[in-house]
Amino acid sequence: MSRFSLVLRDVVPDDAAQLALLWREQLRGHDAEVHLGDVATVIAAVRTDPLQRIVVAEFDGVFAGAILLTATTVSTLNLERVVNAHSPKVVPEYRRHGVGTALLESSVIFAEQLGISQVACASPMTLRDANRFLARLSFLPQAVLRVTTTHNLRSKLSQRPARRGAAGRSNLSQVVAARRSARKRAPSPG
Repeated sequence: MSRFSLVLRDVVPDDAAQLALLWREQLRGHDAEVHLGDVATVIAAVRTDPLQRIVVAEFDGVFAGAILLTATTVSTLNLERVVNAHSPKVVPEYRRHGVGTALLESSVIFAEQLGISQVACASPMTLRDANRFLARLSFLPQAVLRVTTTHNLRSKLSQRPARRGAAGRSNLSQVVAARRSARKRAPSPG
């Protein structure tokens, strides 16, 4: 029986190309050079910040996955501390070998080192297997993050009718009045 070794280690600058490929769906744009530059910038920032960490998994000496960990607060308003586990991702051929579990274990270790009692993890809604995996590990949905462009939002906001002030009729009273009028005009059953 052969034994495979799974090793977790901190990121090094040479990991940038593999991380850019692994995380390409989460990175901006579609240009590989932009992805590589962005990942290199993130790696440089993480390596100097004790509240951030990128953990790389190697399976039998081969790059198998990674996770970005950030110690922060639950939200801008909720100041309880949490470790955000960003983009835990495993290279497809190493899935179901314990790599994802080991990466999330690293988030627990990081949180415990910092005295933080919660770990949060975001996963795209479209990744059914990833979301099922997180649910099995007791992650519960807390929020839905919706994103749009400023152009689209401005367009949709300008299409909405202006709300009337206190002097105007409320939407509910308009609906009620319209229903009453319709009932008065309708022939009575008979």
